[in-house]
Amino acid sequence: MKKLIIAASALLYMQMPVTVNGQAKLVEKVVRKGSETIIPYERYVLPNGLTLLIHEDHSDPLAHVDVTYHVGSAREEIGKSGFAHFFEHMMFQGSDHVEDEQHFKLITEAGGTLNGSTNRDRTNYFETIPANQVEKMLWLEADRMGFLLDAVTQKKFEVQRATVKNERGQNYDNRPYGLASEMVAKNLYPYGNPYSWLTIGYIEDLNRVAVGDLKNFFLRWYGPNNAVVTVGGDVNPKQVLAWAEKYFGPIPKGPAVKPVILPAPVLEKDRYVSYTDNYAKLPMFYMVFPTTPTYSKDEPALDCLAEILGQGNNSLLYKNLIKANKAVNMSVNNSTTELSGEFGFRVIPYPGQKLSDIEKTVRETLIEFEKRGVSDQDISKFKSQSEANVIYGLESVSGKVSQLASFYTFTGNPNYIGKFLKDYASVTKEDVMRVYNQYIKGKHAVVLSILTKGNEENKAAEDNYTISQAGYKAPDYGYEGLKYNKAKDKFDRSKIPSAASAVVVKAPELWKSNMGDIKVIGTKTNEVPAVYLSLSFKGGAFLDSASKSGTANLFAAMMGEDTKNYSSEAFSVALDELGSSIDIYAVDDAIKVQVRSLTKNLDKTIALLQERLLRPAFNEQDFSRNQKRFSESIKNALNQPANVANLVYNALLQGEGNPLGRSSMGSQATIGNIKLSDVEEYYKSKFSRKDAEIVVVGDVAEKDILSKLAFLNDMPGNEITFPTFPAAPKVEKTKVYFVDIPNAAQTEFRVGKVTGLKYDALGDYYKSNVMNYPLGASFNSRLNLYLREDKGWTYGARSYFAGDKYTGTYTFTSGIKAEATDSALVDVLRIITDFETNGISAEELAFTQSSITQSEARKYETGFQKTGFLSNIQTYDLPQDYTEKQNQILKTLNASDVNKLAAGNLPKEKSLVIVLVGDKAKLMDKIRARGFDVVELDREGKPVK
Repeated sequence: MKKLIIAASALLYMQMPVTVNGQAKLVEKVVRKGSETIIPYERYVLPNGLTLLIHEDHSDPLAHVDVTYHVGSAREEIGKSGFAHFFEHMMFQGSDHVEDEQHFKLITEAGGTLNGSTNRDRTNYFETIPANQVEKMLWLEADRMGFLLDAVTQKKFEVQRATVKNERGQNYDNRPYGLASEMVAKNLYPYGNPYSWLTIGYIEDLNRVAVGDLKNFFLRWYGPNNAVVTVGGDVNPKQVLAWAEKYFGPIPKGPAVKPVILPAPVLEKDRYVSYTDNYAKLPMFYMVFPTTPTYSKDEPALDCLAEILGQGNNSLLYKNLIKANKAVNMSVNNSTTELSGEFGFRVIPYPGQKLSDIEKTVRETLIEFEKRGVSDQDISKFKSQSEANVIYGLESVSGKVSQLASFYTFTGNPNYIGKFLKDYASVTKEDVMRVYNQYIKGKHAVVLSILTKGNEENKAAEDNYTISQAGYKAPDYGYEGLKYNKAKDKFDRSKIPSAASAVVVKAPELWKSNMGDIKVIGTKTNEVPAVYLSLSFKGGAFLDSASKSGTANLFAAMMGEDTKNYSSEAFSVALDELGSSIDIYAVDDAIKVQVRSLTKNLDKTIALLQERLLRPAFNEQDFSRNQKRFSESIKNALNQPANVANLVYNALLQGEGNPLGRSSMGSQATIGNIKLSDVEEYYKSKFSRKDAEIVVVGDVAEKDILSKLAFLNDMPGNEITFPTFPAAPKVEKTKVYFVDIPNAAQTEFRVGKVTGLKYDALGDYYKSNVMNYPLGASFNSRLNLYLREDKGWTYGARSYFAGDKYTGTYTFTSGIKAEATDSALVDVLRIITDFETNGISAEELAFTQSSITQSEARKYETGFQKTGFLSNIQTYDLPQDYTEKQNQILKTLNASDVNKLAAGNLPKEKSLVIVLVGDKAKLMDKIRARGFDVVELDREGKPVK
């Protein structure tokens, strides 16, 4: 089921225009009454056509503001792709009353977080802030809606053009399979159909676009009559309405906007296409059938069909591909947008497998499904998961606001949730078979073969489709004669609204207990009827021998397979029918178990947890399959520049053979050394209740959960001892360690050192992170503003201190366009050195103190946030009020304190580890010409001879 975040409420529905203050009209009000499930709201329409939705929720001292414009890449045309997304970037570059780079600064300084996103059908801008900052957010959003264009300069335009190109490089051009969706889209939809390209657009279109084109795009689509402003959280609706009228009301109405109408794609045959991937180590089979749009009557049944065919280890394709050792990964998804849907099969096979054979298996599985049919169990677990997804989403005000905005934008009805839930709860076996017959059986698809270098002949079938431009007619979107009409105000819009009284933030009330060797911490909250458990068993990758690195990770995977009483498939079904999840994974120093359950199903979920932890089966077939998959996953990761950079950098920092610098995944060599007996031995001697830690968050009392978890005392109580970690190698001289990825569009940067600063909540580690905030930890940091906003060399850059019980490091990280690599490296070192030498400015200190202090309101909203907070207290034995103590430290820090930390803890330019992963042919000479000593390594960090 699609993710849905809502509030539980019931329905009192009023729909009648009511004039408020002679301005906005109250169109409808939905409030709680009875047992209906809804998101309560009030809807107003301003005279300029702007829709305002207000959702009142006082559960946390937070608010979320969302402005959604009903325009995405579906409003673009051939030769001008990427406009909608490009304009999203330009909307953050200041307006008449907001200076360049001030938008991020004002919100971050207020303790908020912000972003924007663009898809095919809409663009939205959103902020989550302490509730006392709502007026400032509405002022900011209104200013860029009504006063943007005069602030758009050619320089800003060029910088954001470069930033968007870097975003494309990072997310599409510079990663394995990154171009898959682009290839499918342009071969699925007719030439000129705006769904035939990705929202990011094509590089050649980004290169040719002019600032005037972009301004016309704004004038055409960014009027208040094509937008909905949604405000939710700890707010007063009357006050929100007054602010909206004040700031948005004077903005003139824009041109009329009619719905997009695009014909559904019609495929006259299966379209076989292919391309060779620059990074992929393994090929991919990708088959897509056209289906129906979002919120169509058939969407729930198609979602259920996707689950049966290829989601989870009890799906048909998991059995026929993963269990059969034919594929490393596979997935089936029904993806929908406003005007169409795409039912897609993705399979990454093992080496030696032919994509033609993979296609045969997929098509045979469809025939198997026809014979098998849809079971009652298929339907019941689908409905249980649907219900659970709704309830798990009740916590977040941002989710509720986003859902209201989406419902209104695409259905015209913010209260669409009742129909949405009914549609999913009403899916029948007959519905699933009907949509299968209607959209999949005997229908044509786009079949994409993603090929690897040196194996370009491994195609599902020979390419048989060429895109035709016949019949294309460019749309007339009405760009001629557009005029920029500014609002005429009766107040001083240049005055930034001040914040209301500071919100009162309270950390969760907690309880602590012990169950013998096990420490337990928890908090009771009944905001939603759900329970979250986090169990941490001391051990993990630190216990792996060097020759068998990856054992703990493989053990964790095996703990998700068969048990004594359940096959892995039956176990998954049992969880799905409860709407629960149990996930097990390894980290450096522990085996982690995450559990999520509806309160009403907690007992049954814990019974399954007991089965999982106390009665694993560990059979050879499951072991061999997981070992093989892990080996191929490691190989494939070596073709992802970001993964290679992390692997090599960590090994160089900590030294060869040091568990602190090893990947918990292991390596190709060590995975092959592990035997099933090693996994069994891990369970017998290294999976212990001794020093285990449990965090409990949710709708359950302390005494109840302790009794339910008493079975953990049946686990072994072996003492777990970590090896002694050798000292990190001393860096006498800065060197650049270069890893070659031919034709890489970007260079991955990792620059830093071992600091020796272990985690502490109130000492130098905490203070050093405060010190680094204006240097590299916020959007407005020196590093990010220079590299992204001033130069346009990257999509994002950051630096951070990392610390745990064992070690501490400082790292700069970024993906930077290849051509700028040498210049960027020099500038990164210059910026860090300048901060280390000359220190923080008074303005930066004030910004840092305000931002970190006020962000406290966002820390405890959801179950997962509360779990993280309690886990930190438990793991590091922190006082319950440690965040209050941090705020006191923050208030008293002065520039002299910060500068001492910078001088002592930032890396010295002459003793750095620098890892660059990029195109050697393009960059090596340029880096050496800058005077750097360069050492060339392979992708596993070994010297190149």
